[in-house]
Amino acid sequence: MTGSEAPQLTEEPPEQALVSDYAGAAILVDSAKAIIGANAKGQGLEALLKRGLAPEISALMDQALDTARITSGTVILSGTKGDVILDVTVIPRTPEDGLIVLTNDQTMERNLRSALVESRQRFKDLVEISSDFAWEIGADGTFVFVSPRGALGYPADELVGHRPEDFVINAEDYTPLPFLSKTGIEDMELWMRQADGTAACVVISSLPLTTTDSTWQGTRGICRNVTEDREREAALTRSRHREQLLGYIVGTIRDELDPSNMLTAASAATARGLSAAGCSIFRQNEAGEFIVAAEYGDVGDKNENNSVIEQLGNEGEVIETEIGAWQVLATATHYRHSPNGLICIWKPADQGTWADDMHILIVDVASQLGIANEQITNHEHILNLSRTDAMTGLLNRRAFFEEEIPRRLARLAHNENLACLFYVDMDNFKKVNDIHGHQRGDEAIYFLRDMLLEHSRPGDVIARLGGDEFAMWLDGINADVAEERAKDLIDASKSLHKFSGDDEHPLGLSVGVALYDPATNEHIDQLVARADNAMYEIKNKGKGGYIMAGPLIESDDLSRKKLQVGAKTP
Repeated sequence: MTGSEAPQLTEEPPEQALVSDYAGAAILVDSAKAIIGANAKGQGLEALLKRGLAPEISALMDQALDTARITSGTVILSGTKGDVILDVTVIPRTPEDGLIVLTNDQTMERNLRSALVESRQRFKDLVEISSDFAWEIGADGTFVFVSPRGALGYPADELVGHRPEDFVINAEDYTPLPFLSKTGIEDMELWMRQADGTAACVVISSLPLTTTDSTWQGTRGICRNVTEDREREAALTRSRHREQLLGYIVGTIRDELDPSNMLTAASAATARGLSAAGCSIFRQNEAGEFIVAAEYGDVGDKNENNSVIEQLGNEGEVIETEIGAWQVLATATHYRHSPNGLICIWKPADQGTWADDMHILIVDVASQLGIANEQITNHEHILNLSRTDAMTGLLNRRAFFEEEIPRRLARLAHNENLACLFYVDMDNFKKVNDIHGHQRGDEAIYFLRDMLLEHSRPGDVIARLGGDEFAMWLDGINADVAEERAKDLIDASKSLHKFSGDDEHPLGLSVGVALYDPATNEHIDQLVARADNAMYEIKNKGKGGYIMAGPLIESDDLSRKKLQVGAKTP
């Protein structure tokens, strides 16, 4: 033997033949543990032993020499590519002959085994922590395995031994049942009954188990509970549907240019959009009372409306109640957190309760109606300001002559009743302001307003035309009654004297009275001119009285109308 190489075996004694033919690394050592032979794979082991890099193997050799018995063990050697695991067997020959050292490389097998164990553990862990549940059906059609966490609220042991159809809702609708399918299934949905009685939507994937002759032996698969996913999808669908309905209702309101028709359009759109038999929309007046502003379809009567209003006040924002033959859903409308009305939808009580989506949707509709109610209120306020005198609250000139009188003339043309126009002007009013100041003048204006209201009926119309000039329209009176009214007014005007600027200029009234007969087809301008001319006639005759204007004279020149002078009060 030269250098570090083992001597080449020229003869093949049994020990040498064993070493040469051994599949793993093998060496022969003498009693002094000197290596006297090695096979090809053993040369690496020989190098390690000579360098003292395999102390565990050397220890096994010592043990075998000391005990003269076969020793074995597992040795882990560190290498540049990782650990090497060897099963080492040391066989003593005779004390004089030395030892046979045989090794078996277990590195790959151990790694494979470790990887397999790790893989199985990984799969086991994933199955156990997953919300999905794995299962197996045996040849008898019952569960023979369910993942340890169980499923659908049932412990695993409560499912094992039971048939899957016991837990599937409407199992008879499936042919075959997915759990018993003899073909593979992927991502099939079905509904199952949970332990608490509720329904769960699961997605099932499975593979059949067969023998070599294709005989069905069962099925393995996994189920994933997607109930929450489906509920979210359904909620999203319902939300989109609500948005579409709300968009339709809001669009209907916005498309209505006339504010007075907004709520009528809204009630119709709401009833149709929410599939209600009818819809009622209320507004809250200045006294805090709810009054019907719009109705569509079949709705409750006044008593049933009052019942809704009372319950809404007692129970909060949204109520659902059965009133008589109706199932009613109602909620208040608000603007800037203040109630300004309410909406209620009606359907026959035998149709059951309202769906949860309707509870949500009616609140959304009410939010829009709260804005609409405020817009209508503002519009009415602006309209009222445009029609009324800011100081007295009476109609102004525009509203009186452009709206009120034409409407009344049109009505008189149908019923052929008489009417009368009074033109009223205060005498010596300027002196009141000049001597006593404008505040005293304002008090005189208020006093005259109240006097005119006292001498009129609920259906009559009074307007302040400007400054100290007023007008009255009285329906359904003839000339005699009109003149009697004029006399009463002049008598009552004596109470204005206390506002006079001085004794020489008493505050009083000059009144021009023009009777209107629809048979004459008199134009409103002609009627006004007759009353105005009559009023100025009494002014020119000394003030403090009235004049009954003469009848209409056919002439295009209104200034040439003749006036009939009536009795002048002292």
